[in-house]
Amino acid sequence: MSRPVTIEDVRRAADAIRPTLPATPAWSYPTLDAVVGTTVVVKHENTQPTGAFKVRGGLALVATLTPAELARGLVTASTGNHAQSIAYAARHVGARAVIVAPEGSPAGKLEAVRLLGATVVVHGASMTEAGAEALRLADADGMAYVDPGDTPAIIAGHATVTLELLTQHPELTAIYVPVGSGTSAAGAIVVRDALAPDCAVIGVQSSAAPAAYRSWTAGSLVNAPCETRHSGLATARGYALPQAIMAAGLDDFVLVTDDDIDAAAVLLATAAHTLAEGAGATALAGLIALAGLIARGGQVARGGQSGPCAVICSGGNASALDLAALGRSAR
Repeated sequence: MSRPVTIEDVRRAADAIRPTLPATPAWSYPTLDAVVGTTVVVKHENTQPTGAFKVRGGLALVATLTPAELARGLVTASTGNHAQSIAYAARHVGARAVIVAPEGSPAGKLEAVRLLGATVVVHGASMTEAGAEALRLADADGMAYVDPGDTPAIIAGHATVTLELLTQHPELTAIYVPVGSGTSAAGAIVVRDALAPDCAVIGVQSSAAPAAYRSWTAGSLVNAPCETRHSGLATARGYALPQAIMAAGLDDFVLVTDDDIDAAAVLLATAAHTLAEGAGATALAGLIALAGLIARGGQVARGGQSGPCAVICSGGNASALDLAALGRSAR
């Protein structure tokens, strides 16, 4: 079976988003390096205009749609960051967007979606129910349904994070990527295989929402309880396209607790001058989970190499509750 996303797709996505989104910074910090025991490059997707990397996917997607498709409008389901991506991209091209969000989605993210001009429909207790409602609305209103995990153009857009990162830092031996649906990890693999085949790609997911991890380990799509308090990781099922790519190319997959993620967010704030939401701190939490191995000179990449690593800080949309928890954890 041919790969659903190629490096040529990623390069086209990069060309499409470049006029709107400049490359994000990728820096290391001596204090963070000292804590972890190796050079850690932080890819700052928290600096995007929507506060998260997913805006890349929305812009890449609309660049592939025809005027007729855009005229129909877009509908999707999301707890926040993907929603903002689609809303931002739809506004960019003058298209209608409807976002279905499950109950309990972060109010600040939903308000940001509304301010971008999209219609927000709150439906259901979970992403599963919200996704079903989005499909119903697409069928009823004739809009184009955008699957948050199984849309190739979105994966290509998300892959541009790694395209930039490996251009900025070709010396990397490992890249840690937060995983919800798995689009970012899948995109990282596509780029790694083309540009830096000896660099490891390591997925990191919350143990309170392990659907992608369990799908990867089982080799088939599975559902799992979604009880994480970090909305950017709140997925309850595996997605076919990311899993197909991760099955062939993910070097390791790490589960961390929500408390581990909170601790990583504190470390980013204190050692890297970076405000990260939970999903944005997850990659660092995974690196910390393996920090003992790295500090002893262990093998963290293909070919037995060790050396500089990168963590994708996927977003900085921390809510007021997140900030309060960050303050408590830092005491």
